[in-house]
Amino acid sequence: MVCVDVALFERCPETEPHILLIQRGKDPFAGQWALPGGFVEMDEDLHVAARRELAEETGIPVGEMIQVGAFGHPQRDPRGRNISVVYTTVHSSPILPRAGDDAVAARLFALDALPKLAFDHDIIIRSAIDALELRGKW
Repeated sequence: MVCVDVALFERCPETEPHILLIQRGKDPFAGQWALPGGFVEMDEDLHVAARRELAEETGIPVGEMIQVGAFGHPQRDPRGRNISVVYTTVHSSPILPRAGDDAVAARLFALDALPKLAFDHDIIIRSAIDALELRGKW
C-alpha cells in the first residue's frame, strides 16, 4: 500500500513553530493524533494525493511542497505493509484548520508539546524539519 502524509508547519514571526495534526476517527490508532494523509489512488500522482488528503482532512490548500522522503518500516502500520511518501511545507501566516473526511479534529500543536502520535509520525516530523533546514526554508 502506498500512502502520502503532509507535515504542514505554521511559522509566524510572533509565535513559536506549530505543526498541523489531525485526530484519527478510524482504526488503526482511532482517537490518536497523526499527520494528515492517506492512501494514493491508482491514477494519482503522489503530490496530487498529498494535496488532496490535506484538503480533505483539514480544509487547508497548499502551494509548493517539498518531498521529505519515503517511510516504510515493515511494522509502521498494523494493517500490513504500508509505505508513505511524505511532503512538507511552511505557512508564515496563521492557518485555521477544520476537520473533515475521516479526521474528527484538526489543530495546531507547538513542537515542544506534541501529543502521543500514531504510526511513526514522530520520526517523520523530525525528518521534515531536517529537510526544511537543509533547503533553508526553516
